Amino acid sequence: MTGSYQYPEHIPPPQQYPEQVPSAYPGTLPPPVPYPTRRRWPKVVAALLAVVALAGVLTVVVVAARRGPAAPVVVSDAAAQAAIQEYLDALVEGDDETVARHTLCGLYDGVKERKADLAVAGLASDAFRKQFSHVEVTGIDKNVPWSTTQAQVLFTMKVAPASGSARGQRAMDEEQQGVAQLLVQRDGKNEQVLVCSYVLRTSGQY
Repeated sequence: MTGSYQYPEHIPPPQQYPEQVPSAYPGTLPPPVPYPTRRRWPKVVAALLAVVALAGVLTVVVVAARRGPAAPVVVSDAAAQAAIQEYLDALVEGDDETVARHTLCGLYDGVKERKADLAVAGLASDAFRKQFSHVEVTGIDKNVPWSTTQAQVLFTMKVAPASGSARGQRAMDEEQQGVAQLLVQRDGKNEQVLVCSYVLRTSGQY
């Protein structure tokens, strides 16, 4: 076959593309945006601070657990010393009513018949006067709370022996220790400290 090739009518001729095709993004592309670098120091510092705070809290808890709860102060040393001195003076002076008021440990005003209690107080006074002619409480050595109203105290006192007693050859101001169980009675603003029992550590109980 000579001459140009003729396409059949049902086949379209090839399309001619333009030399320059317009770009979808007009103009030149913008420069790439740099991503900010992540700073890790603030997070590290925050973590360290949290660890330090937690360690401080744990230290406080451990110290508090070792120490245990603080014991409540039932009676001050001054009030305890004054109550014990009152009780011992009553023994020396033979004040049976004051002795019985202490040893009944808060029941004295409720007791209807006190003859037996006063008799026991008199016997205690007689036995005490056979040993000592004078007693002076010089200080509280230990104050141990038992409850919100009771305490046990260890105290020191200077004693003068009674004439004719087995202690008569000893010094006039000999120091001895005693133990007393105390009860604190509170009625509004009024407070009364009672010596429920008394023990001389080097001798008997009165």
